[in-house]
This record gives sequence, C-alpha cells and structure tokens, in this order.
Amino acid sequence: MTEQYDLITIGGGSGGVAASRRAAEYGARVAIIEKGRMGGTCVNVGCVPKKIMWYAESLAHEIHEAPEYGFDVSVGGQDWGELKRRRDAYIKRLNDIYENNLTANKVRIIQGEARFENSNTVRVGELSFTAPHIIIATGGEPRVPDLDGAGLGITSDGFFELAERPARVAIVGAGYVGVELAAVLAALGSKVSICARYDSLLRSFDEMLQRAVVGAFESDGVELNCHATVERVERVKDGLTLHTEDQRSVGPVDCVIWAVGRRPLTESLGLENTDVSMNEDGFIPVDDYQATNVDGVYAIGDVTGRLALTPVAIAAGRRLSDRIFGGMSDRHLDYTNVPTVIFTHPPVGTIGLTETKARELYGDQVRAYISKFVPLSYAVSDHKPESQIKLLTKGEEETVIGIHLFGPASDEMLQGFAVAVRMGATKKDFDDTVAIHPTSAEELVLMR
Repeated sequence: MTEQYDLITIGGGSGGVAASRRAAEYGARVAIIEKGRMGGTCVNVGCVPKKIMWYAESLAHEIHEAPEYGFDVSVGGQDWGELKRRRDAYIKRLNDIYENNLTANKVRIIQGEARFENSNTVRVGELSFTAPHIIIATGGEPRVPDLDGAGLGITSDGFFELAERPARVAIVGAGYVGVELAAVLAALGSKVSICARYDSLLRSFDEMLQRAVVGAFESDGVELNCHATVERVERVKDGLTLHTEDQRSVGPVDCVIWAVGRRPLTESLGLENTDVSMNEDGFIPVDDYQATNVDGVYAIGDVTGRLALTPVAIAAGRRLSDRIFGGMSDRHLDYTNVPTVIFTHPPVGTIGLTETKARELYGDQVRAYISKFVPLSYAVSDHKPESQIKLLTKGEEETVIGIHLFGPASDEMLQGFAVAVRMGATKKDFDDTVAIHPTSAEELVLMR
C-alpha cells in the first residue's frame, strides 16, 4: 500500500523542516523523511554547536583582556569535556524541539532513508509514499580528499565528537569552516597550523577581509602555510605529519582536520529511477523557483550547490511552500545580496560585491570608502587591534553595492545594514542617518 501526501520532503534539516512546516500551515498533508537526527547539519554539526564554541573562544579572549580593565583574574584551565557535555545536551533539546514543532504542525515524521521509485514515489524500507510535490533537502557532508593517510584525519563532523582538545592541530583548508575551527582551537590553547592551497585565506571574500583575518591569526600565533597542497599524511612516533607536494612537512600534530569543502548527499536517493539531473559533482541544479528539470520535484539548500547557508535553505524552503500551497505564484528567493558572517576572532561580516568584482562589473563607477580604527573596547588596553570597514558604492547615485566588516560586533551590526542594501540604499541615505555613539556601527554612516 502506498501512502498519499500533498508534499514529501526528503531531509529534516533546517530547510526541509521550514518548507514542511510552512506547507502544513497552509493545510497541506505533509510527510518529512529523515534518516538521522532532526535539524540537519546546522543544528547537529554546524552553525549552532559552532557558535557555542565561538562563545567559548570569545570568553577566552575576554578573560585574557580582563586585567587591563583592573580585574584580578585567575583561570585554572578550560574543561573541554564539560563544555562538550553542555553543548551536546543543548543540541539534544533542539532535536526534540524540531520534532515537537513538526508534530504540532501535523507533519508526519518518517525515520529512515528515502529512495525514489519514480518521480513522485519514494520508498523507506518496506513502505512507499507518493506526492505530487517532492522536495529534496538532503544537504551535504564534509569531503575527505583521496590521498594516502587521509583516514588518519577527521572532518568538522569529527571535531564535534572530540572528547578532549588536541594540543597540536593541522587544519587543511582556507574556507570559512577551516578558519572558524582554527580560531576556536587557538583561543582555547591549541597550537594550530593551517595548510592553504593558495596564497591567502577566505579567497572568495574581499581582499581587505582576507588580509585582516590573516593578520589576526598571525597575532594569535596561528601558523599559516600558503601554497601547501597536502600529498599524504603519515603517522609518526609522536603524532601525525603532513607532507605537501612541494616537499614541505607540517607537524607532528595530534589531530588533522580536513576542511576542503563539502559534497551533496545524493548518491543513495535513487535518482537514477527518475529523470532528475545532477551535475558532475552530484549537486542538483534548480531554477529560480527551486524546481529541478522534472515537474513536481524540487531541491533546496546545500544539495543545490548554491550558497550553502542555513538561512538561505530556510528562506528558499518557505518561499517554495508559499508558492506551491500559499497561492503566491511568483514567490521565490533572490540569491543576490545575501549577508553572511565568518565567526573568527573578531568576526567578519559581508554583503554584496567584493571590490575586485565590483570594479570588474562597473569600472570607474565604483567608489570605495574605507575606515580603520581601534574599537573603544581596547581604549585602556595595551593591545590595539584594528577594526576595518569598507563601503562600496556605484554610479552618481552612489548606490551601496557592498559592505565588508572586520571587528567586534560585525556579526550583529551587519543584519540591519543588510536590509538597507537590499532596499537599494545610497551613500546619502547612510550619511543622512544619525550615528549611534560610541559604537563601531556608526563608522558606516560617517565615512568620507
């Protein structure tokens, strides 16, 4: 017997849950299929536990700075195991909350692995389910490179399983996952080395931000190995050693973390039983409305290969359900001007075009405003790290087309300014806004 639904969602991550709940709110009969813990990458091995570790990182820095504010501070150490216990307990509560919210919306939760029988039918074990609309929201997982000794390392998933903090760590990869884990481990006392394939970190971000993050890591004692393509990992007497293609060695270390990208979870879906297209990397291409090449089959989130960010998956899922079940015929996600934050120390915030890309597109129409300053929080400190802000505008109207932030509170201040960018604000709009003093955010409305 095959059960009939209006919508079947494959994947109980943030995007899949958001789409399912929104559809159910419109009265659709919805089933969601998940083989693991509810909440997906973000809740279990991504944004949420990462941010908790970032708070620990931030506390470590604040404790270090406390004597400059006159505090007599003594720290006996940091209990990684206790932090992990509390973090894991919180994640378990979130898993339960996700399930309870789905149940409250009358979404049926099906535990198991889904496999397509055809374009509108999926099987889970011995049960079959059919619907005119099926959303693929299976997400992705960290890649492990195909090289000798790769199995000696762990991924970001393994990082959250560590029962103890490794004293010496090599992180392979220079994207946001690699730099965030490096910042946490360095702040909590590990000796960290990063192996970057090219000449910098965060190469898709504005060059000002790249330089700022590199400078912060150098100040915090993180070793950066540029043009270091790892060829193999070797177990040695006192740990692990990484060997690069240009005959350099990094280590010995106690732990190797692979942060070399993610791959989509599409292999076990049985898409060969449908006509749904995948690209050579296994991602599922979609149009502006999250539709695949097969009518009634959609994909959202990391599995599409577009902006692997939790809020993007959530927004795409909700808009998709608004369109299908809410009567909003043109409702879809605009992927331009999506703000994002890198949780290093201090954090990075960015929206819009990098300066390099802006000048490629608009040439002399682009004007860059840059501010560098020591935040007031360091006024009484011997340590004087700089915050950096860049505002990019275009044309005579000076429409704001890019904001790039590095410094304390960059993560929080960007959200409001992102609204302004989305609305097409100009430099004059910024200039005409009264500053909030004293803040770092006021620099964005005072730039000359």
